[in-house]
Amino acid sequence: VPGGGAALRLCSTRAAQEGISKPVIDRIIRVDHAGEYGANRIYAGQMAVLGRSSVGPVIQQMWNQEKDHLKKFSELMIAYRVRPTVLLPFWNVAGFVLGAGSALLGKKGAMACTVAVEESISEHYNNQIRTLIEEDPEKYKELLQVIKQFRDEEQEHHDIGLEHDAEATPAYSVLKTAIQLGCKAAIFLSERI
Repeated sequence: VPGGGAALRLCSTRAAQEGISKPVIDRIIRVDHAGEYGANRIYAGQMAVLGRSSVGPVIQQMWNQEKDHLKKFSELMIAYRVRPTVLLPFWNVAGFVLGAGSALLGKKGAMACTVAVEESISEHYNNQIRTLIEEDPEKYKELLQVIKQFRDEEQEHHDIGLEHDAEATPAYSVLKTAIQLGCKAAIFLSERI
């Protein structure tokens, strides 16, 4: 710096520039990225088992939307300088195993998994929407639009699962409850670690 003066440091994060809460943004983007990453791995597992079956195109369509969701949250991580959860390697394996395992139960099992996961994610996104609106809906306008759109698409996946006989899966309520407990644990951990 000429003259020995201190260098001016420009705002290095989008969050600082917009006056938004960095801890809130970090937590939301980190967990949503992890969730979309896990959803991609679940659908990859389902496609590995059922990709050539009659339900394969339906799973592929939902997976394509999840790929778009993951791409968007990856972009937001860069824009807001948010680090990913350190648990991504675990979610990589756990997601694929859940997807493939549920698909091994057949089409209904895969759809039961979809219903359980997407219901949990829709609820999670609704909680985030409430949080951001309470903070300041104008400051979080972009993120609110993204989350609302993705919540609506996750709800569509949930409804597709129901339309494809998810509830006819043997021990449906037990399977759904177990998967949703896993989702809650994944959300809790990914927000923090």
